[in-house]
Amino acid sequence: MKKKPDNGFPARDAIVAFIRSNPGKVGTREIAREFGLKNADRVELKRILRDLADEGAIAKRGRKIQEPAALPPTLIADITGRDTDGELLATPAEWDVEESGPAPKIRIHVPRRPQPGTAAGVGDRALMRIEKLDEGEGALYRGRVIKVIDHARTRVLGIFRPTPGGGGRLVPVDKKQAGRELNIAPSDTGGAEDGDLVSVDLVRSRGYGPASGKVKERLGSLSTEKAISLIAIHAHEIPQAFSPAAVREAEAAQPANLKGREDWRDLPLVTIDPPDAKDHDDAVHAASDDDPNNKGGFIVHVAIADVAFYVRPGSALDRDALTRGNSVYFPDRVVPMLPERISNDLCSLVPGEPRGALAVRMVIGADGRKRSHSFHRVLMRSAAKLNYAQAQAAIDGRPDDTTGPLLEPILKPLYAAYTLVKLARDERDPLDLDLPERKILLKPNGTVDRVVVPERLDAHKLIEEFMILANVAAAEMLEKKALPLIYRVHDEPSQEKVHNLQEFLKTLDLPFAKTGALRPALFNRVLGQVRGEDYEPLVNEVVLRSQAQAEYSSENYGHFGLNLRRYAHFTSPIRRYADLIVHRALIRALGLGEGALPDTETLETLSEVAAQISVTERRAMKAERETADRLIAHFLADRIGATFQGRISGVTRAGLFVKLSDTGADGLIPIRTLGTEYFNYDETRHALVGSRSGAMHRLGDVVDVRLVEAAPVAGALRFELLSEGKVIPRGRKRDGSKGPSSSRPGRSPHEKDRKAHKGKPGKPKPGKPKGSKSKKGKSWNR
Repeated sequence: MKKKPDNGFPARDAIVAFIRSNPGKVGTREIAREFGLKNADRVELKRILRDLADEGAIAKRGRKIQEPAALPPTLIADITGRDTDGELLATPAEWDVEESGPAPKIRIHVPRRPQPGTAAGVGDRALMRIEKLDEGEGALYRGRVIKVIDHARTRVLGIFRPTPGGGGRLVPVDKKQAGRELNIAPSDTGGAEDGDLVSVDLVRSRGYGPASGKVKERLGSLSTEKAISLIAIHAHEIPQAFSPAAVREAEAAQPANLKGREDWRDLPLVTIDPPDAKDHDDAVHAASDDDPNNKGGFIVHVAIADVAFYVRPGSALDRDALTRGNSVYFPDRVVPMLPERISNDLCSLVPGEPRGALAVRMVIGADGRKRSHSFHRVLMRSAAKLNYAQAQAAIDGRPDDTTGPLLEPILKPLYAAYTLVKLARDERDPLDLDLPERKILLKPNGTVDRVVVPERLDAHKLIEEFMILANVAAAEMLEKKALPLIYRVHDEPSQEKVHNLQEFLKTLDLPFAKTGALRPALFNRVLGQVRGEDYEPLVNEVVLRSQAQAEYSSENYGHFGLNLRRYAHFTSPIRRYADLIVHRALIRALGLGEGALPDTETLETLSEVAAQISVTERRAMKAERETADRLIAHFLADRIGATFQGRISGVTRAGLFVKLSDTGADGLIPIRTLGTEYFNYDETRHALVGSRSGAMHRLGDVVDVRLVEAAPVAGALRFELLSEGKVIPRGRKRDGSKGPSSSRPGRSPHEKDRKAHKGKPGKPKPGKPKGSKSKKGKSWNR
């Protein structure tokens, strides 16, 4: 037992020293074990740790405790320059300066003989292995480049427009460069034609005027179908073509047979997907459990396409899949992680065809809790391919020719099992945000037809809950077998963001008293109080922005949003590399045959993979969001002068960002256009306030705007404000009324997520606030 002071507790300095000496490995349990504390001492220990966190001496990352702002062992970093000795310096690519202070410096160790793909220079972005240096060595960390993710850019992507005299100009596709066109000399056009998407090398120019460029590559024409998504694909360097070796492997692949598999072909599994789905990688089945010890319970089967059988570790298919990390979904196309021979054929669980699958059998009790599970490598045959609305209509009493025969034997048991699972889900009380997802529907020519908000049905929730159960089962099984894996993790909100949320909720007279451990239920209580109110969407959005972003990690610190201790992605190996890793690990752990995770895959190598695929996931989300912006900007380009209703979604020193109610399009109202008086940026209230009149424009206000400019290539919109600002009567307290209503001036509904909307004084450019949402509209995407 370690020595302790007379009062039975270690000194605070000793606790901090122990945490520092074991970065990323220490939790409450480890501290108690190190200092010989008993269970009865845990309450006092947690109080001491809470005090240390409040003082900034330590920081929590999920259930682990570390030094404040400590870097993880593997991360993505930007190489920013060199020190006085000529060594490369880098900073983390993602760093919240306002929350964590200045970004730490990373000194890059360059070996005499660097491995292929690791030669980095200033301006590059790289995946790095990080280690802490002793104090006083200049840089706090030393980094080793594992792989260069992105090289410094000397090229600009844009649309070529010809000019009289044979030359041209480049209209950049990047919002940050909107309005900064490049001149292209007649000899440098490279044969580009009007409307071509081109890559241009910057040419050093002399004197004044626009910079110049030289066309390096013609990438496609915007006059062709699917051209809009092509911009994002090239802008984010998303691979489109598979390597010849990967294509050969895919074409040579043969369908799975019964060898080494259980025969599940007589089990009537069904797929339930969106109506436009091309790949069907999950199938479900449920039946009452006839075990007398589980009266009222169900057996739920979830079968997932056996991608690991076709994509072997180290193969060309595997290398291409890791580079892509995930499939990317645009309104007009999909850039798949795997060739269509695999994703849309051999691994698509189409009806009537035998398909290999990795399946989980789960026993659900009458209380909705999962009692047990087992994994099986099977040969299955889907009984039907259904879409969500079709399955829901059958349950609601409107079966069709396909669902009619399935209603009693298949669909009703599925819904009955879901009813039980939902009981356990409600008891678990995960974060319950209501953020409608907009979907862009296209015409045959690839242009926008309309924007809709699909109804969220019980059929969606059924599949979602069964997939979550299967994902939990996979994580539990691999932990039980002590195998390394890639977790899907979601950290709890930082203390800074919780404080900011509290300050925001005060303006609505909503209590948010944090006592004890932070839990999703605390946020759900707030969301429940505003349900049905005019400002419900605003509160949902601000609560979302207070959350951390989900990511992949070889270290488990739980999933806060789902309120789960352990969670891994298992159910979509066709489109996510993380799921493929989990499949391979299960095959290895359970001895299920070929395609297992190699013994060479360690916690360290999986940490590198997790960091890389977290980056590709965010790349995909950004590309999908930018493409939606461009499509909507094209859609609205011929409606200049039209008026719209929207809601202020961001307030910065540059002006107001407004999200339109009908299309969800975002645009900027420059501060210089708000009126004749000077408007001050009030950070506390997140508002722009007139210096003379006191008129205030606040986050969440419903406003009318006029569209004055659309830049379709960049996906940027600029509005003119038509609504008057609300004036707070003099002498009235700012929090003297209830709710952000136009009839109750003085309220200041706001949020404090400075990362979401950054602006600088000066001439603003059309644009939209930053931030990211998953396909389900949640930054803590599952």
